[in-house]
Amino acid sequence: MDLSNENVIYFEKDGMPYIQFRKLLAYKDIVNHAYSIGIDKNYRTARADKEKLSENDYQKAMQDYKNLCQAINARPEHLVKTNQEHTNRVKVVKEKINKNEPDFNLPQYDKTDGLITNQKKILLATTNADCILLLFFDPIKKVIANTHSGWRGTLQRISVETIKKMKAEWNCNPEDILCCICPSIRKCHFEVEKEVKESFEKEFQDLENIDEIIEETVANQKWNIDTIKINQEILQKEGLKPENIIDSKICSVCHSDLIHSYRVEKQDYGLNTALIELK
Repeated sequence: MDLSNENVIYFEKDGMPYIQFRKLLAYKDIVNHAYSIGIDKNYRTARADKEKLSENDYQKAMQDYKNLCQAINARPEHLVKTNQEHTNRVKVVKEKINKNEPDFNLPQYDKTDGLITNQKKILLATTNADCILLLFFDPIKKVIANTHSGWRGTLQRISVETIKKMKAEWNCNPEDILCCICPSIRKCHFEVEKEVKESFEKEFQDLENIDEIIEETVANQKWNIDTIKINQEILQKEGLKPENIIDSKICSVCHSDLIHSYRVEKQDYGLNTALIELK
């Protein structure tokens, strides 16, 4: 199935399917990126997860990363990956620790859900199974970021934390920053209980259209929340231009035959990955 639309293009190279954002492809001489497609691929490598994986599964994940890197002409030894824990912590990557292999499972990236760098030969990686992954690029300052924002991260406004750190570290102008929203669960399937709904109402009461963002489902006392819209709104408040916030418009649940979804796969869920690097 071709997932291409006005914002993304679907590719398949050497049996490795992925999408890329048209807006970032306009800067392909400066930045390289991809979001993986395919539930036969699994990018689970975090230290906490490795203990639950067989060695074969772990090695397969490493091979999947190598194959994806090869498809987009990136080098797997340049990979730097967070150990995500639904925080609002964003860290700057100044250099690779392991020069000849990926920087996976390193303590300095524990409890970290966003990475930023202005260095070449550093390929930032995050993973998801319904959560939002955000790829940031400042073409003026030549700065990139890769941020994981599940519903807990969204409540903590990690996307805004990313912009604040880009401003603090490199004086990035939010009006120059591009933000690409990778495939994730959408309002159509992000159904929550009252406690979560109330947390969102409290945190985002400043948003004028909060009643449209949070809607009660029919007759079952649950609510659907548009976390994509929330991130778009709070990023605009932080200074990003609306036209520079580009949504893939792909729901991981609607396309669970192609994209991993925790809500569909339950405890045995796999992970997709998003990659971005400066050339």
